[in-house]
Amino acid sequence: MVLGGLSETKPATPEIQHIVDQVKAEFERRENRTFDIFQAIVYRDQLVAGTNYFIKVQISDFDTGYAHLRVFEALPQKKQGPSLVSYQTGKTRDDPLDYF
Repeated sequence: MVLGGLSETKPATPEIQHIVDQVKAEFERRENRTFDIFQAIVYRDQLVAGTNYFIKVQISDFDTGYAHLRVFEALPQKKQGPSLVSYQTGKTRDDPLDYF
């Protein structure tokens, strides 16, 4: 992967699900609702001064029941957890996971 470029799309791992779990409360606060389903499906990452994660998350059983999350994780020495930078809702399982 080139510094600053997005990786290929990869299946979500337990580590990615852990990141998603850590930003779920912030996502729910911004959406002003709760989600019973919040399952990471695939992701891409981007190395910057830390890592940007672009993660497709299933949030409901509807066709448009997916969201794309952009999560920033600072370098370990910063001792900060992941933060939800932005997101897009109304996505489908087939929508490509691109930079936003």
